[in-house]
Amino acid sequence: MDFSIWIAIIEFVGALIIVGYILVAIVSLFHHRNISRARLIVADGVITGLSFKLAGTLLKTIELHTWQQILMFLAILVLRTALKRLFTWEQERLQGSL
Repeated sequence: MDFSIWIAIIEFVGALIIVGYILVAIVSLFHHRNISRARLIVADGVITGLSFKLAGTLLKTIELHTWQQILMFLAILVLRTALKRLFTWEQERLQGSL
């Protein structure tokens, strides 16, 4: 069973979500001139988008056959999890300041 097309679609949707939220943040910044609000919008988008990208990465585990692939998957998983935690922390910090 080949999951590569589903993996690509899920990761692409995650990237689109991030780009969409960034565009919304830029529009919000021009309308409201509130950088904290724009940063909060970007943090929300990154958290949501990284969830999709993480799901795509987890689907890749089905196709892992060598130790090198497993280690690469682990490195990507750790990096994306760390980024998600960082953006969640930033989101909480920004919500506290609003």
